[in-house]
Amino acid sequence: MGMLVLIRHGQSQWNLENRFTGWVDVPLTDTGREEARRGAAFIKELTFDRAFTSELQRAQQTLKTVLETLGQPHVPTERSQALNERHYGDLQGLDKAETAKKFGEAQVKLWRRSYDIAPPNGESLKDTAARTLPYFHEHILPLVKAGQTIVVDGGLAV
Repeated sequence: MGMLVLIRHGQSQWNLENRFTGWVDVPLTDTGREEARRGAAFIKELTFDRAFTSELQRAQQTLKTVLETLGQPHVPTERSQALNERHYGDLQGLDKAETAKKFGEAQVKLWRRSYDIAPPNGESLKDTAARTLPYFHEHILPLVKAGQTIVVDGGLAV
């Protein structure tokens, strides 16, 4: 059995601005890049066979920074929209505090933390799992079972 390492992107511009991001393709901040470099120190003893990331630049930038920091910039990397973080629908781009004032904290918490309740025109965690898990089972898990060491940055835990 190999090893699976899951990482999450560092601070993005909209994390900094306290906005719902979802599939809006915003870049990392300088802090986010530094978080990726610091995170690499925790896995410095690992050598990766393959890497997977989402189609979002913040995940790609984080993965690239981690691999470069580890001295492994040429690890074969596959990108897939299946690994994108959840789609926040109509909430994307909205300030989180203002959204809570508009819809109520309880409603926003329900959208964010419920397994099967989606924000308007967005994905629930259940929807996200239905999109992500088939990709994981088909493309990633077989490599881990074959003994490879795999790193995944898709912005979400698989």
